[in-house]
Amino acid sequence: MLVVVALVGGAWGQECYSRSEIDATTAKAVQAAADQYFNLSAQGDVAGLKSNAVPDVAANFGGIERAVVTNRALFAQGRPAETRIFVLDASSSKSTWQRADFYCGIYNSPDRVGISIPNLPPGRYALTVAKVTGKEPITLTLILEESGGNTWKLGGYYARTNSLGGHDGQWYIAKAREFKQKGQLLNAWFYYLAAWDLMAPVDFMSTPTLDKLSDETQAARPHELPSASAPLMLTAGGKSFAVTELSALPVNGELYVRAQYSTPDAANPATASADNAAVMRALLAKYPDMREAFGGAIARATDGAGHDYGTITPMKDVK
Repeated sequence: MLVVVALVGGAWGQECYSRSEIDATTAKAVQAAADQYFNLSAQGDVAGLKSNAVPDVAANFGGIERAVVTNRALFAQGRPAETRIFVLDASSSKSTWQRADFYCGIYNSPDRVGISIPNLPPGRYALTVAKVTGKEPITLTLILEESGGNTWKLGGYYARTNSLGGHDGQWYIAKAREFKQKGQLLNAWFYYLAAWDLMAPVDFMSTPTLDKLSDETQAARPHELPSASAPLMLTAGGKSFAVTELSALPVNGELYVRAQYSTPDAANPATASADNAAVMRALLAKYPDMREAFGGAIARATDGAGHDYGTITPMKDVK
């Protein structure tokens, strides 16, 4: 599958065409392929999708299969009201692009879109974005690769839900601003990140709205975010725990805070389970405002031998 990164800077030799700029024959073929792959997704037809994928993607199809199985019911909510189409021409090179940057539309216009793909072989590609509205809206973004004769094979597959707990990205932005105003910077940070995930079809697209959200998010980055080189030290039950990562994950329609920490031995379930409970209690003792911001907590113990042990607990049960 194609690996993608966020848009940064410019390049020459790549061209992007949006719907009105695409010739009718190409537009029809891309739309037909996007419709076909969406229908196969709604049917849960993993084999059909795999048979239409480019060789590299077909050989590593596990991620796409999981996405199809997980989201089949959401795809089946209805037809996309509209499919946005972009044709990406990276055929002017004889070798792989170190990074192919595409700019669609008039620069600085409110409708502009930026797309950046590293290690992209020369060729013509299309990017399609289809959103299904319903009780649980979802966006399916595909990268299609022209395979000759205006045939478009599946080259990338990205399914992303657009709501969490019945709330969309704008709601999470509003809550992030509220947390920031209260000085609850970790809560604000994770809510900003949740808003991005709900609003951006994929991480490698740039729009004016997403640019503004990214700037606002980075401006709110809290200094207390831990890392392996600067862990957050928590003490509980006579033990000290070095938390190397704090993050937030969706669990059963709610946002849970997760603490990953280092321990000498994560292979013993009884010890790791007790330590996980202690870490969750210590984290919430240090940041009691997290109790209202998150539906639960996750603690994940890791050791130098590669073992890990995770515990997921609803917030009401962290005592």
